[in-house]
Amino acid sequence: MATAPAIDPILTALRAQQPGYQEGWGAPEHSGWQDEQRSWKESCYLGDWSFLMDLEVRGPDALKLFSDHTVNSYASFPTGRAKHAIYCSEAGKVIVEGVLMRMDDNCFRIQSGPAVFTDFLASRGGYDVTTSEISTFQLQVSGPSALAVCQKVTGEDLTDIGFMRFREVTIAGKRCYALRQGMAGEIGFEFHGDLSDRDSVSDAIMAAGAPHGIRRLGRRTAMINHLEAAFPTGLWHYVPDMFGKEVEGFAEWSGAKWAHAFTTPPALRGSFEGRSVRDYLLSPYEMGWGHCVRFDHEFTGRAALVHEAASGEGKRRVTLSYDPADLVDIYASLFEEGEEPFDHMDMPHPQRWVMWADAVMEDGKTVGIASSPGYSLWFRKMLALAFVDAGQAEPGTRVEVLWGQPGSRQRMIGATVCPAPFKTDRRRDSLTTTIPFQA
Repeated sequence: MATAPAIDPILTALRAQQPGYQEGWGAPEHSGWQDEQRSWKESCYLGDWSFLMDLEVRGPDALKLFSDHTVNSYASFPTGRAKHAIYCSEAGKVIVEGVLMRMDDNCFRIQSGPAVFTDFLASRGGYDVTTSEISTFQLQVSGPSALAVCQKVTGEDLTDIGFMRFREVTIAGKRCYALRQGMAGEIGFEFHGDLSDRDSVSDAIMAAGAPHGIRRLGRRTAMINHLEAAFPTGLWHYVPDMFGKEVEGFAEWSGAKWAHAFTTPPALRGSFEGRSVRDYLLSPYEMGWGHCVRFDHEFTGRAALVHEAASGEGKRRVTLSYDPADLVDIYASLFEEGEEPFDHMDMPHPQRWVMWADAVMEDGKTVGIASSPGYSLWFRKMLALAFVDAGQAEPGTRVEVLWGQPGSRQRMIGATVCPAPFKTDRRRDSLTTTIPFQA
């Protein structure tokens, strides 16, 4: 009788890790998560992401450093542009990703996990660059009223700023950069400036936004905009590929230099029982970022992604909408006597730092992985970003999600495959037809 292969010790460690909270993210709620969730549909929000690390890379080899290690093309990347930079392993699985900004010919800025990984790559040598951690604020304003609020607070017409472009502006007498993006799938701007100016800039934005109903966005519901707009986020919706030769020595190096940037490592939870951590890893194509991959240069993971692009292999990113009746049963179990309740499904989103992976099934066969479920008040649905086999990726397909940790009480939740993004993507809507500038 064949024996099941041993479980990867890395996987065992991730499952044993106790989940903690991301420090520095600010208050869980301001006006209440329900009110805050309406903000990016009815008005706009101010979200503070200043806890993210920020790295400046300077030198004649700065562009080469990014080109060698990300899937993106840099054939056209002038000053004032930004890219969604994606770093992969040789296996073509995503290590880290985030926004890269070109400040001038030989100067770039990148935030969050990619900041630390880029610093690590530069430390290995071979590039004529210098890196420095910079203390900046990162304040997002997004929603239907975002343009009006941002034009009011800057006193400028911002309609010249194209999507993923940025330029310098002044808010409350403080210089900062206005980057047009939109993590809620709506028109939005992210302001970057010196951290010491954050409160002045934040207060000015709130004052300018008061007539428009602006809301501060708390961490309890912040990830729902990523969920509705289909922005998979590392260490939340997927497991980064930090396990290959590309990252040898990274843990020790980052622990020594960037210890201040890390708190409790994220834990892995969910019903999906892979035998190896590799069963959880995803490529840019699988996460819906295939449009960023360009084969006009050599980069880490290129061969694997060339094969994937040609073969069409891999999973597909979708949104799952969970059946309400099954969800009611899960919550009802909290009030049943005589039997253990099901694992709690947090609302509106898991608050602790957890990488979630539930088994998505069809006819008793596992066909994919569902990430953290989250409740959208606007749509009155429990949603999850999921990565499923191509045969189950068509909107309208019916699947089931196994709910409950291995060893705990489990049950199936019926789910319908929906598009990702779930909500209409308005990030690139024309600014000139949205609202006229008024000085």
